[in-house]
Amino acid sequence: MKKLLFPIIATIIIILVIILIFVLGRKKEKNGRQDVMSDIPVNVIGIKKQVLSNLVSMVGVIKPNNDVDIIAEAEGVVKVVHVKVGDNVKKGMALIEIDDLVRKSDMARSEINFFKSKRDFERNKTLYEQNSISAAQLDLSRLDMQSAENELTRSRKALDDTKVKATISGALNTRKVNEGSYVQLGSTLGNIVDISTLKVMVNVSEKDAFMLSPGDSVEITTDVYPGHSFYGHVDNIASKADDDHTFPVEIKLPNSSQNPLKGGMFARVNFTSITSRNTLVIPRDALIGSVKDPQVYVVKGNIARLRNITLGRESGQFLEVLNGLEEEELVVTSGQNNLSDNVKVVIVK
Repeated sequence: MKKLLFPIIATIIIILVIILIFVLGRKKEKNGRQDVMSDIPVNVIGIKKQVLSNLVSMVGVIKPNNDVDIIAEAEGVVKVVHVKVGDNVKKGMALIEIDDLVRKSDMARSEINFFKSKRDFERNKTLYEQNSISAAQLDLSRLDMQSAENELTRSRKALDDTKVKATISGALNTRKVNEGSYVQLGSTLGNIVDISTLKVMVNVSEKDAFMLSPGDSVEITTDVYPGHSFYGHVDNIASKADDDHTFPVEIKLPNSSQNPLKGGMFARVNFTSITSRNTLVIPRDALIGSVKDPQVYVVKGNIARLRNITLGRESGQFLEVLNGLEEEELVVTSGQNNLSDNVKVVIVK
C-alpha cells in the first residue's frame, strides 16, 4: 500500500510544480506586455549642425513707439471727462478735470498776498532812496515779496494740476475713471500709446549681432496681412547680452494708414544683411509651444525629458538653437502630444 501511495504523491507534486511554472510564466509575459504597451512610441532625430541660408527670419513683438500712463497730480473728485478710449489726443490737451474750488480760493489768496507784499516793497524802496529806512528793512520786504511770489507760483501750479493733460500725442488706450470718481495723488488714470511709429523687438545671437548695423533694412511680415511686407530699419543694438547670450535689437517701423499695425502683435523679421553660417538646428516639428517660449523633448536611454531651449534665426522648416541642446542629442519630432516629462518611450524611427 505504501509503495502504491508514493508514486501518486510524487505525480501530484510534479503536476503542481508544472502548473506553478505555467502561471508564473503567463504572469511575467503579461507584465512584459504591459511594460511594452506603457512605452510611448515616438520618432526622433539626431541634432546636427547645418548651414542656414543668409535670409534670417526671427519672430519679434511689435510695440508702440511711446507708451505712457496718465498720472493724477491732484487729489479730488473727477468733475469732467473729455475723452473716451480710442480717441486721438494731442500733447497738452486736457483729458480730465478734477474739482478745483479749493485751489481757486488758495490761488486768489496767494495773489492778494503777493500784490500786497509787492506794494510794500515798492513803498519801502522809495523810503530807502529817501534814507527813511535801513537797507535791512528793504531786504526784509524784498524777501517777503519773493516768498509771496513763490507761494503764488505753487498755487497756480496746484490749480493747473486739476486739469489732467496728455503728456504725449497718441491714442487713449485705457481710461480708469469716470465723472464722480475720487482720485488720489499719483494714481494711474489711464494710458496713452503712440503708434504712429512702431518698434519691433527681437533677440539675435552674438554672432548675428556683429553682422548687423544701425540703419540696416529689414523686411517685416505679419499673419494679419498675409502676402504684404512692411519695411523698417535697425534702430539700435544692445551693448550687453541677456542671460541667454542674445542681444536685444530694436527695429523702427513707420505705421501704415492702409494696413495699420498695433502694439502687442507678433511679427516675422527678415534680415538680409546677415551671412550664412554653420549652426545647430532642429526641425520646426520638434518644437513644443511657441517660438517665444520654446521647449523640446530629448530622449536619453528610453526616457523623454522636457527641456527649455533658446532659439535664434529661422530658415524654412529649421530653427537655430542657441542654447539648451548639444550635437547628436535625440530630439522627439512626432508623438510629443502623448508625452510628459520623464516618461518611458520606445523609438519607432
